[in-house]
Amino acid sequence: MHEPKNSSRRQFLSLAGSAAVMGVIPIVTVTPAEATPAMLASAIRNVVGTATVQTGKIKIDVPPLVENGNTVPLTVTVTSPMTENDYVKSIHVFNEKNPQPNVGNFYLGPRSGRAQISTRIRLADTQKIVAIARLSDGSFWSVSADVVVTLAACTEEVI
Repeated sequence: MHEPKNSSRRQFLSLAGSAAVMGVIPIVTVTPAEATPAMLASAIRNVVGTATVQTGKIKIDVPPLVENGNTVPLTVTVTSPMTENDYVKSIHVFNEKNPQPNVGNFYLGPRSGRAQISTRIRLADTQKIVAIARLSDGSFWSVSADVVVTLAACTEEVI
């Protein structure tokens, strides 16, 4: 006799339920992503190499306290005339505790008008954000800001 089409679905659900009870299927728990300040330093060195990074000329605008780390507004502004001879070549944004420390790389030129980028980022936990600008003369400038996150993002881990 011909079995109804739902019998294979019932068998699958029965087997999946048994496997879940026995612990065969991984369970997803929420824990902070594992990253270190050393990963931040390494990511910065990948961008600047052995150049000296100075402070000044750059401003980071990020809320000091965010309720949800899934969408954090961020604006980085660099003081520059943005002329053919004096302009910002790139802006790099890093974070300290996310799984990937390099948040973004933004490339500019003298025709960009002004040296400013705005975006939204995800933050895994309370941490430091670092922005570094590379100017047309080859110099690097940086600024950092601490952000307190009450509800973390980037936290899924399979056990």
